[in-house]
Amino acid sequence: QTQKYSAKTRLGKGFTLEELKAAGLSAKYARSVGIAVDFRRTNKSNESLELNVARLNAYKANLVILKKGDDASALTQLKGIIQPIDSAKPEIEMSDVTDEMKAFTAFTTIRVARKETKVAGFRQSVKDRKE
Repeated sequence: QTQKYSAKTRLGKGFTLEELKAAGLSAKYARSVGIAVDFRRTNKSNESLELNVARLNAYKANLVILKKGDDASALTQLKGIIQPIDSAKPEIEMSDVTDEMKAFTAFTTIRVARKETKVAGFRQSVKDRKE
C-alpha cells in the first residue's frame, strides 16, 4: 500500500475474537446482534485493539434488544454507517524558520557522511600499517 492509503483508518471486515473477548461478547452472540466477526484477522497493535473494544462497548451501550412480544413502534431503526470512525486530524504546529535551518544543507551532510563511512575502513587499515 502507498503512504496515501496506508495511513487511513477504515472500517474492516469484522472484529477479531480477541476484541470480542475483551468486550465480553462471544462470537456467536456478536453475530446474532449484528456485529461482524472476522476469524482470520489478528491484532497487530494494542492501540487498535483498545480502539475497537471501545467501539464495541459503545455499540453495546446503544443496542436495544427486544424480547418476543415487546412493542417496537416507539423505536426507530438507524440507517447508514452505525459507528463511523472519528477521523479528526491533529492541528499542525507552525514554527519560525531560523538562519541555522536555512544554512543547513541536508544533501551535502548525507553525502559527506556516506563518504566518511566508505573510507573509514581504508583509513583504519592505513593507521594499523603505520603502527
